[in-house]
Amino acid sequence: MTDRNDRLRRRLLTRGSWSEASRFAETLRKETVGGVLLLIAAGVALVWANSPWSYSYHAMSAYVVGPESVHLNLSISAWAADGLLAVFFFVVGLELKREFVAGDLRDPARAALPIAAAVGGMIAPAAIFVAINLFTGHPENLDGWAVPIATDIAFALAVLAVLSTHLPSALRIFLLTLAVVDDLLAITVIAVFYTDQLSVGPLAAALIPIGLFAVAMHRGARQWWILVPLAVVAWALVHASGVHATVAGVLLGFTVPVLGRHAAAEQFEHRLRPVSAGFAVPVFAFFAAGVTVGGWSGFTEALSHPVTIGVIAALVLGKPIGVLGTTYLLARFTHARLDDDLAWRDVLGVALLAGIGFTVSLLIGELAFGHASVAGVDVKIAILAGSVASGLIAAVVLASRNAAYRRIHLLETSDEDHDGVPDVYQPRQD
Repeated sequence: MTDRNDRLRRRLLTRGSWSEASRFAETLRKETVGGVLLLIAAGVALVWANSPWSYSYHAMSAYVVGPESVHLNLSISAWAADGLLAVFFFVVGLELKREFVAGDLRDPARAALPIAAAVGGMIAPAAIFVAINLFTGHPENLDGWAVPIATDIAFALAVLAVLSTHLPSALRIFLLTLAVVDDLLAITVIAVFYTDQLSVGPLAAALIPIGLFAVAMHRGARQWWILVPLAVVAWALVHASGVHATVAGVLLGFTVPVLGRHAAAEQFEHRLRPVSAGFAVPVFAFFAAGVTVGGWSGFTEALSHPVTIGVIAALVLGKPIGVLGTTYLLARFTHARLDDDLAWRDVLGVALLAGIGFTVSLLIGELAFGHASVAGVDVKIAILAGSVASGLIAAVVLASRNAAYRRIHLLETSDEDHDGVPDVYQPRQD
């Protein structure tokens, strides 16, 4: 007969440590606020782009600024996609490194599930998109295979905030970690598959400021006038290389030390997450989501196009199939089982939320099809429609479990001995 610790190791989605749960709770609050701002920004853009003043919206998005001598004369929308999203991916890099170096995910057993679920959540929707476009005889659309692979954590958490559910902490952490991992996988896909012309010289030169940034970090330098110029130069060189400039953000995030005397990851994340969630991502969404649909007839016509059908099916069906299916298979082949407080329909709810793809999906859609093409418009409509549909279906599933979530929430937040740590995170005294 195995002891209690052995049984716990064979369970999926168990609670992490109290310190990790507290940190994730703070992260979730910031991301939720950012998600609400993202929804507002996207809504304003859609209304403006479909109003009698739509020309002014598109003219502002296409307005070019920046020094032409260094090939940085970009449109406002390109600055939002290439520049502001680099801040978002810097925070992603920080979060991922911190989790695997000092968080609960440094335990390979805990890390395996969100990584496997993220991979499954990429393969299934990509396969569905490719299958639909091949079956309908449109292989020219296959460049968009990666559009539905990423989950928008801010958007997903905004849906949870509106629902006011008491989703168990283990599932919330699973959703957040899953989204961070598949953001990293998505930026890897962008770097590998959406780099048309690679200039090796600028890319190699970018290693110099990135290396200097790492040295400065590990020697305890925190002066903005040292770090910001190095980061900007690294970003500009990666941009000049043909690799999407947001890759520089992830690489710079990986250089920030997590442990030791000069650890700065938590400090940087605390300062930059509000900038990322509250400004960078909503501004990008404002310029990326403003698609002129052309009224109801234009919307219904777009829904008949293979690109639109493929993306919607991939988000609404492919994401939950990939995430839930991978989790189930992992449990089946490792003889693990869910934590006692959870049911498989809870995992289904989170898997459906993973179908909310927005920020990175819009970015990949622009890289795959451009701004003005018919497919480029279709893919934006599909991302918006698929994300809304996924959110609504997830809301129905999660609302059905609201009473159970409330019970679990009350258990987790009880603190009968008044030591500031919920009793559920403390060892039992048998």
